[in-house]
Amino acid sequence: MYVLVVNCGSSSLKFQLIELPEERVVAKGLVDRIGQKVSAQFSYSSGERSFPVATVDAPDHPAALGHVIAALTSGATAVLRARSEIGAVGHRVVHGGEKFTGSVVITEEVLRCIEECGALAPLHNPANLAGIRACMEALPGVPNVAVFDTAFHQTMPPHAFHYALPYELYEQDRIRRYGFHGTSHKYVTETFAHIAGIPLDRVCCITCHLGNGSSLAAVENGHSVDTSMGFTPLAGVVMGTRCGDIDPALVFHLMKVKGLGAEQLADLLNKGSGLLGFSGVSSDMRDVLQAAQQGHVRAALAIELWAYSIAKYIGSYAAILPRVDGIIFTAGIGENSALLRAVICEKLRGLGILLDPTANERGKGARCISAATSRISIWVIPTNEELEIARETFELTARHE
Repeated sequence: MYVLVVNCGSSSLKFQLIELPEERVVAKGLVDRIGQKVSAQFSYSSGERSFPVATVDAPDHPAALGHVIAALTSGATAVLRARSEIGAVGHRVVHGGEKFTGSVVITEEVLRCIEECGALAPLHNPANLAGIRACMEALPGVPNVAVFDTAFHQTMPPHAFHYALPYELYEQDRIRRYGFHGTSHKYVTETFAHIAGIPLDRVCCITCHLGNGSSLAAVENGHSVDTSMGFTPLAGVVMGTRCGDIDPALVFHLMKVKGLGAEQLADLLNKGSGLLGFSGVSSDMRDVLQAAQQGHVRAALAIELWAYSIAKYIGSYAAILPRVDGIIFTAGIGENSALLRAVICEKLRGLGILLDPTANERGKGARCISAATSRISIWVIPTNEELEIARETFELTARHE
């Protein structure tokens, strides 16, 4: 079966066509700048072939999807004989609230629930919905599956997901910790269990998804029991432009002394803080590292802030889990920066967590990088959210056939 995996942002449509059960990526690409004043850009590759970036007319998501399907089925870029070969579509949906504890085949009721959850993710769910509706219109009769970023964390116990606020705020408005990056945390947990030879329902680990947006999860017996992000993705560790955990009273202080309104504060904390705001250099860790190596004091301190916040979460999760079979680094920074993994792990030496410097510096793919004397094994496992979405889509649609 060919599964089309779709990840829609407000002005983008990222996709992969994956053949299941072989798990072969047939084609992938991105339509960017959808609905913008400038022309949209369409990047596309299939197998070893990469095609020149094309300028396309994409005033909305249905138009963007039209370009994707045309590329998949016609001309020099074709990998399918017809659109009817697409057996299912899997969608990344950011927020499922408490309604969804796993992936689901999309029905009208599911669409209504995703729309309701839009209040919890106003920047993401509407775009996800636009992609779903575009696929349902372009591929009538083809099953669509929603895979939620929040679903993996719905196994958190009440003492982990509640805030100590008046309980009616939870009852009436569902104010609680939700967590995000769940598809990535789930994928690397399953991969770790497989390569470490531990049954999934017995694996206990700490997963560290470290990119421009970052989150950690405590996994007990294969289930998320805590995660660093909260009601929104703003909470947790220091990120590219997000501040992470701060004293909530700072918001009132800034309103008073700086005269900032709610929208200005949201913009400051979400888009103007983190590595970017503190270093004054960039939200991209590569730029901040380069500046630090050239003697930029604030950039160096920003890296310390970032690593310290991550080490604190790892230590706290090690305390609440019955044991830790492994600490897993994944996503852009976690997978690719040996230096930053070393900076984090150096702060964990008091727990007996020790890297093997050679293993940390060398190798590709999923691998163990801890020293033989480390009390807890340390791993690098590349994440693959698209493959996880494709797997769950294939499993659900095969079950409903």
